[in-house]
Amino acid sequence: MASKPSRADSPGSGGSEEQGELSLLMERYQDAEAEAAEELVGRVSPILFRFFLSYTHDVGRAEDLLQDCWVRIHRARHSFRRGEPLMPWVFAIARHTRLDALRKRIRRKSREALMDSIPEGLHTTEQPRLAPRENFENMLAELPDSQREVIIMLKVSGMTLEEVARATSCTVGSVKQKAHRAYAKLRRILNDRKDDSE
Repeated sequence: MASKPSRADSPGSGGSEEQGELSLLMERYQDAEAEAAEELVGRVSPILFRFFLSYTHDVGRAEDLLQDCWVRIHRARHSFRRGEPLMPWVFAIARHTRLDALRKRIRRKSREALMDSIPEGLHTTEQPRLAPRENFENMLAELPDSQREVIIMLKVSGMTLEEVARATSCTVGSVKQKAHRAYAKLRRILNDRKDDSE
């Protein structure tokens, strides 16, 4: 159902007007309007794709998670409450999708045999120069999951503190605290990188 999103069709951080439009699209989707479902997938997929990619750093896995998430959204569409903001509801499903996939990977890895040594040629001494976007994604990867999640929802998806709190089942105070700690850690990472490059 979900098509591969491109960076070009990614919506910017939407305000309340865009959030209202998305909620109306979801209501029409609940009423089985195919056009509304298609438009909703087109507008929300780039946001969800960035969310998943920030955890996996693997386009293929992010696409799989996106597909799984849309299947879950489709199955749970009747539970969306009309008139409510859509993105907290969507991100709650996305979080569960990601966590279920992570648990599955952990279970699979626990059954796999560990290698005795790293094969020759797998590691190199030279680090490739990263593009700014990759740099940012690598910095996000250094944050704890809960902090990374809050930053993505607030800054990448443009959600409000209240919407993030609803999506993560936390209080607004807890969201603020996680965001504050994430910003502090990101500043430290930036400062460390500046020191290393000098």
